[in-house]
Amino acid sequence: MSGPMQRSSNSSQPQFITSVERNNQSNGPGTPLIDSIDVDQIVIPEKNSWKNLFSYIGPGFLVSIAYIDPGNFETDLQAGAQYKYELLWIILIASCAALIIQSLAARLGVVTGKHLAEHCRAEYPKATNFILWILAELAVVACDIPEVIGTAFALNMLFKIPVWCGVLITGLSTLMLLLLQQYGVRKLEFLIAFLVSLIATCFLVELGYSKPNSSEVARGLFVPELKGNGATGLAISLLGAMVMPHNLFLHSALVLSRKVPRSVHGIKEACRFYMIESAFALTIAFLINISIISVSGSVCGSDNLNPEDQMNCSDLDLNKASFLLKNVLGNWSSKLFAVALLASGQSSTITGTYAGQYVMQGFLDLRMTPWIRNLLTRSLAILPSLIVSIIGGSSAAGKLIIIASMILSFELPFALVPLLKFTSSRTKMGQHTNSKSISVITWGIGSFIVVINTYFLITSFIKLLLHNGLSTVSQVFSGIFGFLGMLIYMAAILYLVFRKNNTATLPLLEGDSTVRIAGCNTDTEGEGSLGYLPREDISSMQLPQQRSASDLD
Repeated sequence: MSGPMQRSSNSSQPQFITSVERNNQSNGPGTPLIDSIDVDQIVIPEKNSWKNLFSYIGPGFLVSIAYIDPGNFETDLQAGAQYKYELLWIILIASCAALIIQSLAARLGVVTGKHLAEHCRAEYPKATNFILWILAELAVVACDIPEVIGTAFALNMLFKIPVWCGVLITGLSTLMLLLLQQYGVRKLEFLIAFLVSLIATCFLVELGYSKPNSSEVARGLFVPELKGNGATGLAISLLGAMVMPHNLFLHSALVLSRKVPRSVHGIKEACRFYMIESAFALTIAFLINISIISVSGSVCGSDNLNPEDQMNCSDLDLNKASFLLKNVLGNWSSKLFAVALLASGQSSTITGTYAGQYVMQGFLDLRMTPWIRNLLTRSLAILPSLIVSIIGGSSAAGKLIIIASMILSFELPFALVPLLKFTSSRTKMGQHTNSKSISVITWGIGSFIVVINTYFLITSFIKLLLHNGLSTVSQVFSGIFGFLGMLIYMAAILYLVFRKNNTATLPLLEGDSTVRIAGCNTDTEGEGSLGYLPREDISSMQLPQQRSASDLD
């Protein structure tokens, strides 16, 4: 053979390889698609046992950190303060949608051995791929903005540092995080998860003190309603904070850190256990979000608030939220809330860092030194946060978190639609494609997100045109450009929906000697080389080791 097969045979690194003879190697039970050496991967035993579940635990919890980041805290607090329990149904729907969507992302990685960004590079033309990469990078930056502001608020509560100074200091926190990773990222994640659990415990205990009306909470969970454009905007922020586009790229890559038996049963077991793990992790995140909204709604909806607390509730943000915990912790509420908020922001930085690495590696086949990559992303997030905090103070910085969450919601279709297309394609997933019921549910979720985003854009834009005091001519031109932008947004989504998949990426199974190279289209050099990406990059990015860059190339 020539071309790609010659490259694989000459490479000294383990590759994605399938051929008629498999180089005369045994393809027996338990043979993984991803063969790598000297890498800290978790090998899943071939033996069928429920104990295998413990080997799969990890990726879902790392992903779930993004569901309890400062952006979620901010939107939850404002939802409760402004609309009491009326928006709880958004959290329920978003959590259920997140479980299904994250499970699809995990399945894509398990079945094909490639994560979402790599599939996009193999499938779409260069121009489309470049635009999707830009949008994915913007999503990572938009996710990092709440982490920057949340960390700045935490430093303000702990040490009385001005918010704008705290924003600058967050750049140094990135370097400290990467320094701590040298001692083992799992230990660091355990410490951060423990600190974040403190705030969750406090809100759960405060839930008992505040005693929200159970019937009102149940109504808010199961009776959908949106009263006014403000509620719609906040609902979009809640969706953006719960179902994040960068998490889809992240989850589909993290599952590649496990060596899964390449049998039909082994793949199905991996998908099932990842589903269970994700369900457990996201249930915890769901309870935390519900508790925050309920506490905020119960306290701010009380009739016996003092004037200071009433003022805090009217303009509630992360910097003022510690008063909600006074019943539990008294004067220590501000300090502990700040510590947990700091932990939340820094733990979310981990997910943002990994997602950014996978996005860049997948779309561009480019890897950067982790600290440079993290510092670059953080700098892009610091700039708008710094400007807003200097001009508008903490209140404006809190509003920027809401805007960043809305941006994530608007960008979600550009990651969700490719994921749904790929996981519904038999040429990519084989017999592991989505069932009809899952397809209906997931496309329904995607349609709902697009519809609510479009509704909010149109109503907000019309309101802006009618009340901004512009002349008639200016309003006409603004209207033309505004609606043209909305048409481009809808056209881009429709292009992704109706474009047919052209690249086959069949899963490799044990004993299958006819399967083609996963994701390989040998017509072009760029597409063909994608089939030979070594998986050391995935393992080393998820579990950083003290090794040189040359060891990864």
